[in-house]
Amino acid sequence: MVYSVNRAGALLRLPESALPPPFELFAQVRRLAGDSSDNRPNFFTATNHPVTFSRPHTTALVLFSGGQDSTTCLAQALSNYEHVETIAFDYGQRHRVELDARLNVLRELKNRFAPWAAKLGQDHLLDLAVLGQVSDCSLTRDVAFKMEKSGLPNTFVPGRNLLFLTLAAALAYRRDLQVLVTGVCETDFSGYPDCRDDTMKAMQLALSLGMDKRFLIETPLMWIDKADTWRLAYSLGEQSSVPQGGAALVELIIEHTHTCYLGDRIHRHAWGYGCGACPACELRAGGYQRFMQTG
Repeated sequence: MVYSVNRAGALLRLPESALPPPFELFAQVRRLAGDSSDNRPNFFTATNHPVTFSRPHTTALVLFSGGQDSTTCLAQALSNYEHVETIAFDYGQRHRVELDARLNVLRELKNRFAPWAAKLGQDHLLDLAVLGQVSDCSLTRDVAFKMEKSGLPNTFVPGRNLLFLTLAAALAYRRDLQVLVTGVCETDFSGYPDCRDDTMKAMQLALSLGMDKRFLIETPLMWIDKADTWRLAYSLGEQSSVPQGGAALVELIIEHTHTCYLGDRIHRHAWGYGCGACPACELRAGGYQRFMQTG
C-alpha cells in the first residue's frame, strides 16, 4: 500500500494496482483546500508531505449487514485490529430478516472464535427509514426485479452506500474509531456505482475533509469475486488459531448469514438460505460452486 496526504491533511491509502480517480477531481479538491498550485500530486508515492504515524491503526468500525460479504469483512477486521465495532442500518429493506441474521452471526462468532470475541465491541443499529421513503426500488418496494433503462438493476438504492458511510464516519468520529470497513466490490457485483473503487476514494477524501479527521476506508473485497470471497473466509478462519477454523467459518457463513433479497429463510441450499433466483442469490451460489470446484 502507498499513501498520499493533501494540504488539508486527508490521508489517502491506495493499492498500487489500482489507478487513482481522475487528476481533475483532486485538482478541484486541492483548490477548495486552498492550494492554487498547478503541481499534480504523486498518488503512488507519499511525496506531498512527509507521513509519520504516531501509532498504527488499531480500531475499526465494520458496516455489517449480516450477509456473506460483510461477515467476511468483519472476520478480516477481527484478524487485523485490536478493537472492532459493528454498525447496521434499518432502511425499510424487504429483506429485513438480515437484521436478525446479523445478531445470530455475531453470537456465533463470539461462541466459536474466542480470539476474536475479545476484540469484538459494541454493535450499533441506526434507524434510516428516510432512505426507504425516498427510494423507489425493488429492495424497498414489493416489485419484481428488472433492469432499468439506465442499465442498472432496480435493486439499486440511490445514495445508500454514500449515506451509510457518512453516518458510519460520524459514529466513528464520536467513538474514536480509525478505520471504516465495507464489503463493496466491483468485480462480482450488480454494477452499483456506489460500490466502485473511485467512489470509495472520493468518500474517504470527502469524509476526511468534512470532519477534519483522517479516515481510512478499507474495502477488502474490492478486487475479488465471490469465489475468492469464500476462499478468503476459509483462510481467515484457518488463521484464527481455532482448530479447523476455516471450515468452521465457512459453515457459519452458510448457516447464519443472509443474502437473499426476498428474505427467504426457508429454502436451504448448499451455499445457505435463499430463494435461489434473485440477483444476490445467484452471485452467492455461483461463487460457492466455483469455490467448491477449485478449493
